[in-house]
Amino acid sequence: MMFVVKIVRSAQKSLQRVTGSDYDRIKNVIYSLSKEPRPHGCKKLIGRDAWRVRTGNYRIIYEIRDRELVVLIIHIGHRKDIYKQP
Repeated sequence: MMFVVKIVRSAQKSLQRVTGSDYDRIKNVIYSLSKEPRPHGCKKLIGRDAWRVRTGNYRIIYEIRDRELVVLIIHIGHRKDIYKQP
């Protein structure tokens, strides 16, 4: 059962700012979420209906919509900035 991965516009812009091997690593993790939306090491976030997966110094925040088979990437950022409220 494959999930469709969708990325919100703000997360796409954040991903475009990442360079080098970090970009490739993040891209691979995003692709792997289509096969396994709850991989080993992912964590359910407290206080919101979202999950977090780590890749190096970056974090990917996403929602899983099981009924529609969709993984929605809502935020990508460096670990020092990702949890700060705008």
